[in-house]
Amino acid sequence: MEYRWRYQDEQGREIDGPPELFADQTDAEDWFSARWPELRDAGVAQVTLLRAESEVYGPMSLAPAE
Repeated sequence: MEYRWRYQDEQGREIDGPPELFADQTDAEDWFSARWPELRDAGVAQVTLLRAESEVYGPMSLAPAE
């Protein structure tokens, strides 16, 4: 099964983001680790990791720690 990220705005509404698909969770997390600042700058407020359509974890905020 493939993994992908669901992108959401500050209200939790799903928004468009890169349509990347990954063979495993490690690949998805490595990709995210390298790109989360770009996603935040593009207006993504939080992400959820999905395996097929099942949530693995999230939503995870991209806001700076306070």
